[in-house]
Amino acid sequence: MIIINNKIAKIAGSVLLSLLGVAGVKGQPLMNGQVTVRNLFVSRSDDKLFISMDIDVSGLEVKSNREVIFMPALASDDHTLSLPAVMIAGRNRYYHHLRNDNLRPATTQIYRRSDVSVVEYRTVVPYEKWMNTSKLVTLNEVCGCCEETLAGENKPLLALRLEPKAFVPSYIYVRPKAEPKINVLEGSAYIDFPVNRTEIHEDYRRNPVELQKILSTIDAVRNDADTRIIALSIKGYASPESPYSNNERLAKGRTQTLKEYVQRQYNFPESIISTDYEPEDWAGLERAVENSDLQNRDAILALIRSNMEPDAKEWKIKKTYPADYSWLLKNIYPGLRHSDYAVKYEVRAYTDVEEIKRLIKTQPQKLSLNEMYLAAQEMETGSEEYNETFDIAVRMFPDDEVANLNAANIAMSRGGLKSAERYLQKAGDSPQAIYARATLAALNKDFDTAKKMFEETARKGMPDAEKMLRQIEEIKL
Repeated sequence: MIIINNKIAKIAGSVLLSLLGVAGVKGQPLMNGQVTVRNLFVSRSDDKLFISMDIDVSGLEVKSNREVIFMPALASDDHTLSLPAVMIAGRNRYYHHLRNDNLRPATTQIYRRSDVSVVEYRTVVPYEKWMNTSKLVTLNEVCGCCEETLAGENKPLLALRLEPKAFVPSYIYVRPKAEPKINVLEGSAYIDFPVNRTEIHEDYRRNPVELQKILSTIDAVRNDADTRIIALSIKGYASPESPYSNNERLAKGRTQTLKEYVQRQYNFPESIISTDYEPEDWAGLERAVENSDLQNRDAILALIRSNMEPDAKEWKIKKTYPADYSWLLKNIYPGLRHSDYAVKYEVRAYTDVEEIKRLIKTQPQKLSLNEMYLAAQEMETGSEEYNETFDIAVRMFPDDEVANLNAANIAMSRGGLKSAERYLQKAGDSPQAIYARATLAALNKDFDTAKKMFEETARKGMPDAEKMLRQIEEIKL
Protein backbone atom coordinates (compact mmCIF):
# COMPACT_ATOMS: atom_id res chain seq x y z
CA MET A 1 0.00 0.00 0.00
CA ILE A 2 1.39 3.39 -1.00
CA ILE A 3 0.89 5.99 1.72
CA ILE A 4 0.57 9.30 -0.05
CA ASN A 5 -2.79 10.82 0.76
CA ASN A 6 -3.44 12.64 4.02
CA LYS A 7 -5.88 10.07 5.37
CA ILE A 8 -3.35 7.26 5.21
CA ALA A 9 -0.58 9.56 6.40
CA LYS A 10 -2.55 10.06 9.61
CA ILE A 11 -2.67 6.28 10.05
CA ALA A 12 1.08 6.17 9.56
CA GLY A 13 1.46 8.83 12.20
CA SER A 14 -0.31 6.64 14.72
CA VAL A 15 1.94 3.74 13.81
CA LEU A 16 4.92 5.92 14.67
CA LEU A 17 3.96 5.55 18.32
CA SER A 18 5.98 2.35 18.40
CA LEU A 19 8.33 0.71 20.82
CA LEU A 20 11.01 -0.11 18.30
CA GLY A 21 12.62 2.01 15.63
CA VAL A 22 15.73 2.47 13.50
CA ALA A 23 16.71 5.78 11.94
CA GLY A 24 18.92 6.24 8.88
CA VAL A 25 21.74 8.66 8.25
CA LYS A 26 21.06 12.34 7.68
CA GLY A 27 21.12 12.18 3.91
CA GLN A 28 21.93 9.32 1.54
CA PRO A 29 22.83 10.05 -2.12
CA LEU A 30 21.51 7.96 -5.00
CA MET A 31 22.17 8.06 -8.74
CA ASN A 32 25.49 9.82 -8.46
CA GLY A 33 24.11 12.44 -6.11
CA GLN A 34 21.11 13.48 -8.23
CA VAL A 35 18.74 12.02 -5.63
CA THR A 36 19.04 12.16 -1.84
CA VAL A 37 17.15 10.07 0.71
CA ARG A 38 16.55 11.95 3.97
CA ASN A 39 14.65 11.36 7.22
CA LEU A 40 14.77 7.61 6.76
CA PHE A 41 13.01 5.81 9.61
CA VAL A 42 11.76 2.25 10.12
CA SER A 43 9.75 1.32 13.17
CA ARG A 44 7.63 -1.52 14.47
CA SER A 45 4.34 -1.22 16.32
CA ASP A 46 2.73 -4.50 17.32
CA ASP A 47 2.19 -6.46 14.08
CA LYS A 48 3.01 -3.63 11.65
CA LEU A 49 6.25 -2.24 10.20
CA PHE A 50 6.28 1.43 9.21
CA ILE A 51 8.75 2.78 6.67
CA SER A 52 9.21 6.48 6.16
CA MET A 53 11.65 8.50 4.03
CA ASP A 54 11.81 11.70 2.03
CA ILE A 55 13.17 11.21 -1.51
CA ASP A 56 14.65 14.52 -2.69
CA VAL A 57 14.57 14.53 -6.53
CA SER A 58 15.12 18.25 -6.96
CA GLY A 59 18.51 17.58 -8.57
CA LEU A 60 17.29 14.78 -10.84
CA GLU A 61 17.39 15.34 -14.60
CA VAL A 62 14.77 13.31 -16.49
CA LYS A 63 14.25 13.82 -20.22
CA SER A 64 10.74 13.93 -21.62
CA ASN A 65 10.85 10.33 -22.90
CA ARG A 66 12.60 8.89 -19.86
CA GLU A 67 11.59 7.78 -16.37
CA VAL A 68 13.38 6.84 -13.17
CA ILE A 69 11.89 4.09 -10.99
CA PHE A 70 12.78 3.66 -7.32
CA MET A 71 11.88 0.15 -6.11
CA PRO A 72 12.46 -0.24 -2.34
CA ALA A 73 12.50 -3.70 -0.76
CA LEU A 74 13.19 -5.43 2.53
CA ALA A 75 15.72 -8.22 2.10
CA SER A 76 17.41 -10.85 4.25
CA ASP A 77 19.33 -14.00 3.39
CA ASP A 78 16.12 -16.00 3.00
CA HIS A 79 13.39 -13.43 2.39
CA THR A 80 12.60 -10.49 0.14
CA LEU A 81 9.57 -8.24 0.27
CA SER A 82 9.09 -5.69 -2.51
CA LEU A 83 7.65 -2.39 -1.37
CA PRO A 84 5.55 0.04 -3.42
CA ALA A 85 7.66 1.71 -6.11
CA VAL A 86 7.99 5.40 -7.02
CA MET A 87 8.29 6.60 -10.64
CA ILE A 88 9.61 10.04 -11.61
CA ALA A 89 8.74 10.54 -15.27
CA GLY A 90 9.49 13.12 -17.95
CA ARG A 91 6.57 14.89 -19.62
CA ASN A 92 5.93 12.43 -22.49
CA ARG A 93 6.38 9.31 -20.34
CA TYR A 94 4.13 10.74 -17.64
CA TYR A 95 1.21 11.29 -20.04
CA HIS A 96 1.91 8.01 -21.77
CA HIS A 97 1.35 6.17 -18.47
CA LEU A 98 -1.75 8.17 -17.64
CA ARG A 99 -3.27 7.33 -21.04
CA ASN A 100 -2.34 3.66 -21.01
CA ASP A 101 -2.58 2.92 -17.26
CA ASN A 102 0.16 0.34 -17.55
CA LEU A 103 2.25 0.99 -14.45
CA ARG A 104 4.55 -1.81 -13.33
CA PRO A 105 3.68 -2.99 -10.72
CA ALA A 106 0.17 -1.66 -10.10
CA THR A 107 1.18 -0.11 -6.75
CA THR A 108 3.74 2.21 -8.36
CA GLN A 109 3.07 5.86 -7.65
CA ILE A 110 3.87 8.11 -10.62
CA TYR A 111 5.06 11.72 -10.45
CA ARG A 112 5.77 14.21 -13.21
CA ARG A 113 9.31 15.47 -12.69
CA SER A 114 8.41 19.13 -13.16
CA ASP A 115 5.67 18.86 -10.49
CA VAL A 116 7.67 17.36 -7.62
CA SER A 117 10.89 18.08 -5.76
CA VAL A 118 10.49 15.82 -2.67
CA VAL A 119 8.49 12.58 -2.51
CA GLU A 120 7.23 11.86 1.01
CA TYR A 121 7.38 8.08 0.98
CA ARG A 122 5.28 6.34 3.67
CA THR A 123 4.19 2.72 3.75
CA VAL A 124 3.08 0.10 6.24
CA VAL A 125 3.55 -3.66 5.83
CA PRO A 126 2.70 -6.64 8.07
CA TYR A 127 5.55 -7.35 10.46
CA GLU A 128 7.39 -10.69 10.35
CA LYS A 129 10.24 -11.83 12.56
CA TRP A 130 12.78 -12.08 9.75
CA MET A 131 12.54 -8.32 9.29
CA ASN A 132 14.36 -7.76 12.60
CA THR A 133 17.75 -8.17 10.90
CA SER A 134 16.82 -7.37 7.31
CA LYS A 135 18.08 -4.54 5.08
CA LEU A 136 16.14 -1.81 3.37
CA VAL A 137 17.43 -1.55 -0.20
CA THR A 138 16.30 0.12 -3.39
CA LEU A 139 16.77 -0.81 -7.05
CA ASN A 140 16.85 2.35 -9.13
CA GLU A 141 16.25 2.04 -12.87
CA VAL A 142 16.29 4.59 -15.71
CA CYS A 143 14.02 3.58 -18.55
CA GLY A 144 13.27 5.00 -21.99
CA CYS A 145 10.49 4.53 -24.48
CA CYS A 146 9.54 1.00 -25.56
CA GLU A 147 10.28 -0.09 -21.96
CA GLU A 148 14.01 -0.01 -22.63
CA THR A 149 16.08 -0.02 -19.42
CA LEU A 150 19.01 2.30 -19.86
CA ALA A 151 20.68 2.03 -16.46
CA GLY A 152 20.22 0.43 -13.07
CA GLU A 153 21.54 0.80 -9.55
CA ASN A 154 21.00 -1.47 -6.51
CA LYS A 155 21.59 0.57 -3.37
CA PRO A 156 21.43 -0.46 0.35
CA LEU A 157 19.71 2.20 2.44
CA LEU A 158 19.52 0.89 6.01
CA ALA A 159 20.39 -2.19 8.04
CA LEU A 160 17.55 -2.97 10.47
CA ARG A 161 18.19 -4.06 14.02
CA LEU A 162 14.74 -4.39 15.55
CA GLU A 163 14.79 -6.23 18.86
CA PRO A 164 11.86 -8.53 19.61
CA LYS A 165 9.08 -6.81 21.50
CA ALA A 166 9.60 -7.03 25.27
CA PHE A 167 6.95 -8.03 27.78
CA VAL A 168 5.80 -5.00 29.78
CA PRO A 169 4.10 -6.17 32.98
CA SER A 170 1.30 -4.51 34.86
CA TYR A 171 1.63 -5.21 38.57
CA ILE A 172 -1.42 -5.64 40.76
CA TYR A 173 -1.00 -4.90 44.46
CA VAL A 174 -3.48 -6.16 47.02
CA ARG A 175 -4.77 -4.05 49.88
CA PRO A 176 -4.60 -6.06 53.13
CA LYS A 177 -7.68 -6.30 55.31
CA ALA A 178 -7.91 -3.97 58.28
CA GLU A 179 -7.61 -6.15 61.39
CA PRO A 180 -7.00 -5.59 65.11
CA LYS A 181 -3.29 -5.40 65.86
CA ILE A 182 -2.65 -8.04 68.49
CA ASN A 183 1.05 -8.52 69.28
CA VAL A 184 2.90 -10.68 71.77
CA LEU A 185 6.16 -10.16 73.67
CA GLU A 186 7.63 -13.39 75.00
CA GLY A 187 10.51 -14.39 77.27
CA SER A 188 11.85 -16.94 79.74
CA ALA A 189 12.93 -16.34 83.32
CA TYR A 190 15.02 -18.70 85.43
CA ILE A 191 13.78 -18.16 88.97
CA ASP A 192 15.76 -19.87 91.75
CA PHE A 193 13.65 -21.52 94.43
CA PRO A 194 14.91 -23.18 97.63
CA VAL A 195 15.16 -26.96 97.24
CA ASN A 196 11.74 -28.58 97.11
CA ARG A 197 10.00 -25.27 97.95
CA THR A 198 7.61 -23.01 96.01
CA GLU A 199 8.01 -19.57 97.63
CA ILE A 200 9.95 -16.78 95.87
CA HIS A 201 12.83 -14.96 97.55
CA GLU A 202 13.35 -11.80 95.50
CA ASP A 203 17.03 -11.41 96.46
CA TYR A 204 17.94 -15.12 96.19
CA ARG A 205 20.80 -15.92 93.75
CA ARG A 206 19.85 -14.73 90.23
CA ASN A 207 16.32 -13.73 91.12
CA PRO A 208 16.78 -9.92 91.04
CA VAL A 209 17.89 -10.11 87.42
CA GLU A 210 15.39 -12.78 86.33
CA LEU A 211 12.40 -11.11 87.97
CA GLN A 212 13.39 -7.80 86.41
CA LYS A 213 13.29 -9.45 82.96
CA ILE A 214 9.60 -10.16 83.44
CA LEU A 215 8.83 -6.70 84.81
CA SER A 216 10.76 -4.95 82.02
CA THR A 217 8.81 -6.84 79.36
CA ILE A 218 5.52 -5.83 80.95
CA ASP A 219 6.67 -2.21 81.40
CA ALA A 220 7.73 -1.94 77.75
CA VAL A 221 4.09 -2.40 76.79
CA ARG A 222 2.40 -0.82 79.79
CA ASN A 223 4.31 2.47 79.51
CA ASP A 224 3.54 2.91 75.79
CA ALA A 225 0.52 5.16 75.32
CA ASP A 226 -0.29 3.47 72.00
CA THR A 227 -0.68 -0.03 73.49
CA ARG A 228 -3.03 -1.82 75.85
CA ILE A 229 -2.25 -5.09 77.64
CA ILE A 230 -5.05 -7.59 77.08
CA ALA A 231 -3.50 -10.79 78.50
CA LEU A 232 -0.50 -12.06 80.44
CA SER A 233 0.37 -15.75 80.56
CA ILE A 234 2.92 -17.62 82.68
CA LYS A 235 3.91 -21.26 82.25
CA GLY A 236 6.26 -22.97 84.68
CA TYR A 237 8.52 -25.97 84.01
CA ALA A 238 10.49 -28.32 86.23
CA SER A 239 13.41 -30.59 85.30
CA PRO A 240 12.99 -34.41 85.08
CA GLU A 241 14.98 -35.50 88.18
CA SER A 242 13.08 -36.77 91.26
CA PRO A 243 9.56 -38.26 91.14
CA TYR A 244 7.13 -36.91 88.56
CA SER A 245 4.45 -36.27 91.16
CA ASN A 246 6.74 -34.01 93.15
CA ASN A 247 7.83 -32.14 90.02
CA GLU A 248 4.17 -31.59 89.19
CA ARG A 249 3.61 -30.07 92.64
CA LEU A 250 6.66 -27.83 92.29
CA ALA A 251 5.86 -26.64 88.74
CA LYS A 252 2.26 -25.83 89.66
CA GLY A 253 3.09 -24.16 92.97
CA ARG A 254 6.01 -22.11 91.66
CA THR A 255 3.93 -20.88 88.71
CA GLN A 256 1.17 -19.75 91.06
CA THR A 257 3.71 -17.99 93.27
CA LEU A 258 5.17 -16.12 90.27
CA LYS A 259 1.66 -15.05 89.22
CA GLU A 260 1.01 -13.64 92.68
CA TYR A 261 4.33 -11.77 92.59
CA VAL A 262 3.44 -10.11 89.28
CA GLN A 263 -0.05 -9.32 90.51
CA ARG A 264 1.38 -7.49 93.52
CA GLN A 265 3.54 -5.30 91.25
CA TYR A 266 0.74 -4.15 88.93
CA ASN A 267 -2.62 -5.03 90.46
CA PHE A 268 -3.88 -6.42 87.13
CA PRO A 269 -7.48 -7.66 86.96
CA GLU A 270 -7.64 -11.35 87.76
CA SER A 271 -8.99 -12.11 84.28
CA ILE A 272 -5.83 -10.84 82.54
CA ILE A 273 -3.33 -13.30 84.01
CA SER A 274 -3.48 -16.98 83.08
CA THR A 275 -1.15 -19.78 84.18
CA ASP A 276 -0.09 -23.22 83.04
CA TYR A 277 2.64 -25.65 84.00
CA GLU A 278 4.69 -28.57 82.65
CA PRO A 279 5.86 -30.94 85.41
CA GLU A 280 8.97 -31.99 83.47
CA ASP A 281 10.44 -30.25 80.42
CA TRP A 282 11.25 -33.29 78.30
CA ALA A 283 10.97 -31.27 75.07
CA GLY A 284 13.69 -28.91 76.32
CA LEU A 285 15.85 -31.87 77.31
CA GLU A 286 15.42 -33.41 73.85
CA ARG A 287 16.55 -30.19 72.14
CA ALA A 288 19.60 -29.94 74.42
CA VAL A 289 20.68 -33.54 73.79
CA GLU A 290 20.18 -33.14 70.02
CA ASN A 291 22.63 -30.24 70.03
CA SER A 292 25.16 -31.95 72.33
CA ASP A 293 28.26 -34.05 71.71
CA LEU A 294 27.35 -36.70 74.30
CA GLN A 295 28.97 -40.07 73.70
CA ASN A 296 25.60 -41.85 73.89
CA ARG A 297 23.59 -39.04 72.32
CA ASP A 298 21.48 -41.16 69.94
CA ALA A 299 20.68 -43.81 72.56
CA ILE A 300 19.60 -41.16 75.07
CA LEU A 301 17.44 -39.48 72.43
CA ALA A 302 15.77 -42.82 71.71
CA LEU A 303 14.90 -43.16 75.41
CA ILE A 304 13.62 -39.57 75.61
CA ARG A 305 11.36 -40.19 72.59
CA SER A 306 10.11 -43.55 73.87
CA ASN A 307 6.67 -44.18 75.38
CA MET A 308 8.08 -45.09 78.81
CA GLU A 309 6.66 -43.42 81.90
CA PRO A 310 8.62 -40.25 82.87
CA ASP A 311 10.10 -41.69 86.07
CA ALA A 312 11.12 -44.96 84.37
CA LYS A 313 12.61 -43.05 81.45
CA GLU A 314 14.68 -40.78 83.71
CA TRP A 315 15.86 -43.77 85.82
CA LYS A 316 16.90 -45.69 82.67
CA ILE A 317 19.05 -42.80 81.42
CA LYS A 318 20.64 -42.38 84.85
CA LYS A 319 21.42 -46.07 85.27
CA THR A 320 22.51 -46.90 81.71
CA TYR A 321 24.59 -43.78 80.98
CA PRO A 322 25.75 -42.43 84.36
CA ALA A 323 28.52 -40.20 82.98
CA ASP A 324 26.24 -38.59 80.43
CA TYR A 325 23.48 -38.23 83.03
CA SER A 326 25.86 -36.51 85.41
CA TRP A 327 26.77 -34.00 82.71
CA LEU A 328 23.10 -33.37 81.91
CA LEU A 329 22.25 -32.91 85.59
CA LYS A 330 24.95 -30.28 85.98
CA ASN A 331 24.75 -28.45 82.63
CA ILE A 332 21.26 -28.91 81.21
CA TYR A 333 18.79 -29.61 84.03
CA PRO A 334 19.09 -26.15 85.65
CA GLY A 335 17.96 -24.53 82.40
CA LEU A 336 14.90 -26.77 82.30
CA ARG A 337 13.58 -25.13 85.47
CA HIS A 338 12.17 -22.01 83.91
CA SER A 339 9.06 -19.89 83.60
CA ASP A 340 7.95 -18.78 80.15
CA TYR A 341 5.87 -15.64 79.98
CA ALA A 342 4.01 -13.79 77.25
CA VAL A 343 2.48 -10.32 77.21
CA LYS A 344 -0.32 -10.00 74.67
CA TYR A 345 -1.25 -6.45 73.78
CA GLU A 346 -3.23 -4.43 71.27
CA VAL A 347 -1.84 -1.43 69.40
CA ARG A 348 -4.16 1.45 68.56
CA ALA A 349 -5.10 2.14 64.93
CA TYR A 350 -3.23 4.84 62.99
CA THR A 351 -4.94 6.96 60.34
CA ASP A 352 -2.48 9.82 59.81
CA VAL A 353 -0.29 8.91 56.84
CA GLU A 354 2.65 11.02 57.96
CA GLU A 355 2.59 9.33 61.38
CA ILE A 356 2.51 5.93 59.68
CA LYS A 357 5.49 6.88 57.52
CA ARG A 358 7.48 7.81 60.63
CA LEU A 359 6.57 4.55 62.34
CA ILE A 360 7.58 2.51 59.28
CA LYS A 361 11.13 3.75 59.85
CA THR A 362 11.17 3.68 63.65
CA GLN A 363 8.60 1.19 65.04
CA PRO A 364 7.18 -0.91 62.19
CA GLN A 365 6.08 -3.56 64.71
CA LYS A 366 3.26 -1.20 65.73
CA LEU A 367 1.75 -1.12 62.25
CA SER A 368 -0.62 -3.43 60.45
CA LEU A 369 -0.20 -4.42 56.82
CA ASN A 370 -3.23 -2.34 55.99
CA GLU A 371 -1.68 0.78 57.54
CA MET A 372 1.59 0.27 55.65
CA TYR A 373 -0.40 -0.14 52.42
CA LEU A 374 -2.31 3.10 53.09
CA ALA A 375 0.97 4.96 53.48
CA ALA A 376 2.38 3.42 50.29
CA GLN A 377 -0.55 4.81 48.30
CA GLU A 378 0.68 8.31 49.15
CA MET A 379 4.19 7.55 47.87
CA GLU A 380 5.50 7.71 44.34
CA THR A 381 5.10 4.29 42.77
CA GLY A 382 8.49 2.66 42.27
CA SER A 383 10.33 5.14 44.49
CA GLU A 384 12.86 3.95 47.05
CA GLU A 385 10.44 4.83 49.86
CA TYR A 386 7.61 2.93 48.16
CA ASN A 387 9.68 -0.21 47.58
CA GLU A 388 11.14 -0.12 51.10
CA THR A 389 7.64 0.01 52.61
CA PHE A 390 6.69 -3.31 51.01
CA ASP A 391 10.08 -4.80 51.93
CA ILE A 392 9.51 -3.89 55.59
CA ALA A 393 5.95 -5.23 55.43
CA VAL A 394 7.10 -8.71 54.40
CA ARG A 395 9.87 -8.69 57.02
CA MET A 396 7.33 -7.86 59.73
CA PHE A 397 4.78 -10.38 58.41
CA PRO A 398 6.97 -13.06 56.78
CA ASP A 399 4.19 -15.66 56.48
CA ASP A 400 1.38 -13.39 55.35
CA GLU A 401 0.14 -14.16 51.83
CA VAL A 402 -0.69 -10.56 50.91
CA ALA A 403 2.65 -9.27 52.23
CA ASN A 404 4.51 -11.88 50.16
CA LEU A 405 2.44 -11.15 47.06
CA ASN A 406 3.10 -7.41 47.21
CA ALA A 407 6.80 -8.03 47.96
CA ALA A 408 6.99 -10.30 44.90
CA ASN A 409 5.61 -7.49 42.73
CA ILE A 410 8.22 -5.09 44.11
CA ALA A 411 10.98 -7.63 43.49
CA MET A 412 9.86 -8.17 39.88
CA SER A 413 9.66 -4.43 39.24
CA ARG A 414 13.32 -4.19 40.32
CA GLY A 415 14.44 -7.20 38.30
CA GLY A 416 14.77 -9.52 41.32
CA LEU A 417 13.11 -12.53 39.72
CA LYS A 418 14.68 -15.07 42.11
CA SER A 419 13.46 -13.11 45.14
CA ALA A 420 10.01 -12.82 43.56
CA GLU A 421 9.91 -16.59 43.11
CA ARG A 422 10.63 -17.12 46.82
CA TYR A 423 7.95 -14.66 47.87
CA LEU A 424 5.38 -16.22 45.55
CA GLN A 425 5.88 -19.59 47.21
CA LYS A 426 4.16 -18.06 50.25
CA ALA A 427 1.63 -15.89 48.41
CA GLY A 428 -1.26 -18.37 48.35
CA ASP A 429 -3.48 -19.24 45.41
CA SER A 430 -5.69 -16.20 45.01
CA PRO A 431 -6.35 -14.91 41.47
CA GLN A 432 -3.90 -12.07 42.21
CA ALA A 433 -1.20 -14.57 43.21
CA ILE A 434 -1.76 -16.64 40.06
CA TYR A 435 -1.60 -13.42 38.00
CA ALA A 436 1.73 -12.55 39.68
CA ARG A 437 3.11 -16.03 38.90
CA ALA A 438 2.02 -15.56 35.29
CA THR A 439 3.87 -12.24 35.23
CA LEU A 440 7.00 -13.91 36.60
CA ALA A 441 6.77 -16.64 33.96
CA ALA A 442 6.45 -14.01 31.20
CA LEU A 443 9.46 -12.07 32.54
CA ASN A 444 11.38 -15.36 32.44
CA LYS A 445 10.21 -15.72 28.79
CA ASP A 446 8.20 -18.84 29.62
CA PHE A 447 5.30 -17.52 27.57
CA ASP A 448 3.42 -20.83 27.29
CA THR A 449 3.14 -21.12 31.08
CA ALA A 450 2.35 -17.41 31.40
CA LYS A 451 -0.41 -17.68 28.81
CA LYS A 452 -2.14 -20.55 30.65
CA MET A 453 -2.08 -18.69 33.96
CA PHE A 454 -3.19 -15.38 32.46
CA GLU A 455 -6.08 -17.22 30.78
CA GLU A 456 -7.03 -18.68 34.16
CA THR A 457 -6.98 -15.28 35.84
CA ALA A 458 -8.91 -13.73 32.95
CA ARG A 459 -11.68 -16.28 33.57
CA LYS A 460 -11.62 -15.22 37.23
CA GLY A 461 -12.11 -11.57 36.31
CA MET A 462 -8.62 -10.12 36.76
CA PRO A 463 -8.80 -6.74 34.97
CA ASP A 464 -5.36 -6.69 33.27
CA ALA A 465 -5.12 -10.37 32.30
CA GLU A 466 -6.54 -9.81 28.79
CA LYS A 467 -4.00 -7.03 28.15
CA MET A 468 -1.16 -9.33 29.19
CA LEU A 469 -2.49 -12.07 26.89
CA ARG A 470 -2.54 -9.67 23.95
CA GLN A 471 1.07 -8.75 24.67
CA ILE A 472 2.11 -12.39 24.69
CA GLU A 473 0.31 -13.03 21.39
CA GLU A 474 2.13 -10.07 19.82
CA ILE A 475 5.51 -11.24 21.15
CA LYS A 476 4.96 -14.71 19.75
CA LEU A 477 4.08 -13.45 16.26
